[in-house]
Amino acid sequence: MTVRQVLESARERWYVAVPLAVVTAGVLIPLAYLLVRALQAEPGQLVDLVVRWRNVRLLGNTVALTAGVLVGTTLVAFPLAWLTTRSNLQGRGLLTLLGVLPLAVPGYVMAYVLLATTGQYGTLAQTMGVVLPRISGYEGAFLALTLGTYPYLYLNLRTALLGLDPSLEESARALGYSRWETFRRVILPQLRPAFLSGGLLIGLHVLGDFGVVSLMRYETFSYALYLQYAASYDRVYAACLALMLLALTGAILLLEARLLKGLLYHRAGSGTTRRAAPWSLGAWKPAGYAFAGTVGFLSVGLPVLTVGYWMADTAATGLPWASLGRSLWASVSASAPAAVLAALLALPVAYVGVRFPSKGAKAVERIAYLGYATPPLAFALALIVFTLGALPFAYQTLALLVVAYALHFMAEAVGPIRSALYQAPPNLEEAARSLGRTPLQAFWGVTVPLLRRGLLVSVAFVFLSAMKELPLTFLLSPIGFQTLALDAWSYANEAMFGEAAPFALTIMAFSALFVGLLLARETERTEQPEAVAG
Repeated sequence: MTVRQVLESARERWYVAVPLAVVTAGVLIPLAYLLVRALQAEPGQLVDLVVRWRNVRLLGNTVALTAGVLVGTTLVAFPLAWLTTRSNLQGRGLLTLLGVLPLAVPGYVMAYVLLATTGQYGTLAQTMGVVLPRISGYEGAFLALTLGTYPYLYLNLRTALLGLDPSLEESARALGYSRWETFRRVILPQLRPAFLSGGLLIGLHVLGDFGVVSLMRYETFSYALYLQYAASYDRVYAACLALMLLALTGAILLLEARLLKGLLYHRAGSGTTRRAAPWSLGAWKPAGYAFAGTVGFLSVGLPVLTVGYWMADTAATGLPWASLGRSLWASVSASAPAAVLAALLALPVAYVGVRFPSKGAKAVERIAYLGYATPPLAFALALIVFTLGALPFAYQTLALLVVAYALHFMAEAVGPIRSALYQAPPNLEEAARSLGRTPLQAFWGVTVPLLRRGLLVSVAFVFLSAMKELPLTFLLSPIGFQTLALDAWSYANEAMFGEAAPFALTIMAFSALFVGLLLARETERTEQPEAVAG
């Protein structure tokens, strides 16, 4: 498209151009303000703030935790994905469910579970008389984040394994390769994009995590940023920490893009899509069941049992229905409008990317994903700096929290809408234009109704992600505004596990709805090729 065509298109479709401008400004301006705030320090002070031993230690801790969780999730997710897609185990549907359900347990709830289970007064000590040392520090953060994030890699690997062309394996076996050589030389290289995509999601999650590291008392950049903001409120040093965290995030994004560059694994010729024959585990079948059962118990069973135990203990003295109701209403009152706003902002981003692909459209889409890739505490601090400097009346208001949710989680809403747009014929909108309708009338009356399902999925994704969100809520919520996430984290932070249980259980229940929707969508996507083939 020429510059003139772009301008004419933007003028005709102002209803698309305006939201795109809002998205771009909403993500980039706060980050720019963060940079300006850090550069307000004197050069000597800035050097002193950046070049100090504490920052080196924070960098080492953050990188060590990220690397450890990536290794841990790989050791859990890959065998589980292989067992549920390529083995002859029975009940693979149930095992798949166990592989996805940990997404219903937010990281800070998993950390709460580990803390409430171990120690002298933990669940194990009270029910079985077994006293395990309280898990904390690096080990606790590693275990909680590994158990909570491995489904991101599992889902990517499962989808990739189901989509592999079995003819390549058959050709390798026909050429004399053993099963191990076929796996190492044929299968494993084709899984590289899935490993990188899942690893990127996990890496971004670990870098931005605040709930787990704060409960486990393990200092990473996110935890240090929170301490700096909450304790001394040194905005300059906090801005520097946020920018260093952003730089680390950018380095991971660039590394992932570089490793993915040039990868191409689709079939070059024609053919039919079919599943590979399952591998017989033979004598290793009990070990496969034991591995899947252990992972399922630690990531799903233990949280449910632990929260249920402390919930029963609290119910004996009376549940805090009034407080629980207020927190639930607070969570819904912020998450529901944020979900609708995120879908409305994601709609033009996806629309331009599908209908008018160009470098400009791709740039806007990357900006939308930048809001998601930015660690929540850094994004929250950027919004605080921006509002205090430009819009002080918006500071600590519900509106600011809603906008922060929408901008941060908007990337989750783009995918379902984009998928729906690919299935919506563009000629219908063109036909409406030829009948005299304006671009807005044609868009709203013809295209939007075809996107109803994608819009509903997008709203559901963002709503339930916002319900679990902790860092943005902690820094941006109005005074006295207590959500389920804030209450669960606050009580767990004070080792008041019984008081935290009702809020944690409610979060898990809402999150289970999200997991069910995600699993249904993922199953539908992976089963589509078989339907076509049949």
